[in-house]
Amino acid sequence: MIYFRSDYSQGAHPKVMEALMKTNMEHTDGYGLDSHSEHAARMIRELIGIEDCSVHMMVGGTPCNVTVIASSLRPYESVISVRSGHAYFHETGAVEGTGHRVVTVEGINGKLTPELIDLAFEEYQDEHTPLPRMVYVSQPTETGSVYSRAEMEALSRKCSEKGLYFYVDGARLGAALTCRGNDLSIRELASLCDAFYIGGTKNGALFGEALVIKNKEMDDHFRFMIKRQCGLLAKGRLIGVQFEALLEGGSDSIYFSMASHANHMAEELREGLKALGVGFDGESRTNQLFPVLPSDVVKELGKEFFFYEWAPEKNGMIPIRLVTGWGTEESDVQAFLKRAGELISKR
Repeated sequence: MIYFRSDYSQGAHPKVMEALMKTNMEHTDGYGLDSHSEHAARMIRELIGIEDCSVHMMVGGTPCNVTVIASSLRPYESVISVRSGHAYFHETGAVEGTGHRVVTVEGINGKLTPELIDLAFEEYQDEHTPLPRMVYVSQPTETGSVYSRAEMEALSRKCSEKGLYFYVDGARLGAALTCRGNDLSIRELASLCDAFYIGGTKNGALFGEALVIKNKEMDDHFRFMIKRQCGLLAKGRLIGVQFEALLEGGSDSIYFSMASHANHMAEELREGLKALGVGFDGESRTNQLFPVLPSDVVKELGKEFFFYEWAPEKNGMIPIRLVTGWGTEESDVQAFLKRAGELISKR
């Protein structure tokens, strides 16, 4: 079975595993207060060019999103997201479980816009409704599209205008920063938002995300909230060690080369499927693809390749999701294209 189901189905990059093995017998302080986590935080501050910020080693994306939102908002405040946003659609009501509503709008190719933020305020604006206080976006989006620098700047301005915190989910941030046509650097992203995280789980780590908080209001007693949300890992150094390995070399680190490789594999898949006459749902430029194939072809492909059927069958066609990762090989891509070609040609 060849895996295109997710970008975390494999373990960790060998360099990350080597670092974990090398430091395995060390005794360190717990809960992310160790020398490795502190060093990783310094590396991140240097990478983004901002010294006056906090860096927290978090266990995963959902705990990261839930903790940031729960810690930053008052009980009557809400967060604005597109309907496909991970904090709303794929976290089993975890945000709402903290008492904060996610106010959703229909995105445009998976993206939020300043006009959609205004629309949310038209519906929620007095004491009888949950007041919007934060904007949540992911970079890239859940549909694989990417915010340009101009789009991020526009969102940042709108958040300033409305008095909203601007929070960016970076679970696949490496893919966004290294994809074709991207014009937004990690330093520019950091300068435009109040908080964001650098995703490790989906880019070569065993687990872990590095959360950066610039806004002091959002960071107030934040570690208390991490603990309260059951996210303060006793062996926190395990995350710090991994980010040391992932980010060694800064812009030339394996973090960026792995993401670039995943994007390149996705590009080969995309072009190969296009050559077979396959259409796509959305306009992904990153390592997630959403081809739409005949249902019988999907069922046959599912016998040899592991992927998601992304939406129900409609008119005999099924959108699927193919995800490439740091460990995807050229032979995996060619095998999928060869088999898809065989099945399509027989129809």
